[in-house]
Amino acid sequence: MYICHYNSSPAFIKISSMFRQEYAHLAIFEGLNPQQIQALSPFLEEVRYPSGTVIFQQGNFADALCIVLEGEVQIRYKPYDGPSLVVARISPGGVCGWSAALGRDVYTSSAVANTEVVAYRLKRACLQTLCERNPELGRVWLERLASVIAERLRNTHVSILEMLTASMDLQPSSQGCQNQEE
Repeated sequence: MYICHYNSSPAFIKISSMFRQEYAHLAIFEGLNPQQIQALSPFLEEVRYPSGTVIFQQGNFADALCIVLEGEVQIRYKPYDGPSLVVARISPGGVCGWSAALGRDVYTSSAVANTEVVAYRLKRACLQTLCERNPELGRVWLERLASVIAERLRNTHVSILEMLTASMDLQPSSQGCQNQEE
């Protein structure tokens, strides 16, 4: 019996808590042997989010991370002084909501299903239980998670640079900066 209790939200539909082998090829599961996947599977809840569903909201309690299996998730960041920005797009094999795994109290961005999304949800409490009961699997899993997060951060950095460059290209040139001496 596992200690992973939560209230179901009408924002998603629970499909199963069984690991499906067709997802074993995704980057987050690379390097896990069949026994490790079997030990991990009771902690993974397969859910479906309809297109447009807010999976989690920036500033809300970070209670779970999601491993995208099918579809696309937009990661949106809302600065205090501007509109919401799409800072990343998560495709199958990607992870969102990792604030929950990093021990942060709240999500630092929002996640919205850009298409219909099928995902594995891993509650923070379940991840803690997994690490306590099977420290070796917890270590391997957290290493895989760190690898996926690092890749996403690299991609997000590139996306932000592209947004800034595009923004600068749209700005009219300032006549005040030209050399006025002739």
